[in-house]
Amino acid sequence: MKILMVCLGNICRSPMAEGILQYKANMAGLNWKVDSAGTGNYHIGEAPHRLSQKTAKLHGIDISQQVCRQLVKEDMLLFDKIYAMDISNYNDIKMISGNLWDATKVELILNALFPNQNVDVPDPWYGNENNFREVFNMLSQACDAIIKNVTTDYKEKKFITNK
Repeated sequence: MKILMVCLGNICRSPMAEGILQYKANMAGLNWKVDSAGTGNYHIGEAPHRLSQKTAKLHGIDISQQVCRQLVKEDMLLFDKIYAMDISNYNDIKMISGNLWDATKVELILNALFPNQNVDVPDPWYGNENNFREVFNMLSQACDAIIKNVTTDYKEKKFITNK
């Protein structure tokens, strides 16, 4: 499975989400490829925010080698699932994707925890280290739910197929 995490600048939320989900997928023995991108072009080529790196590192996840990139419409074809950090990012993904838009592939990441509630992950950019920690915890819980939901769906489909 190929999953893309998307926020505005690709230096705070989506790099943490990429690192968290890739780490957890690896630990679960899942052959997933996780990436991240930003809808804006503000930080192309930069590493994740220093507090994103620090917060992830405190949990044993190294995101220092990630490089910011901007979302392109072709990402809609390359990824099985795209998670937006907030409704503004969701709308930007839709706009950037243009004629390649596929609503079945895109959702807000916190819908994994709170189905159909469309809760945003707050942008910690203007906050302090505690804000980055809070966002990390939200994303970690959402990633746990994503893995649980996908593996449960897989097991159910496999079980049904084997009948």
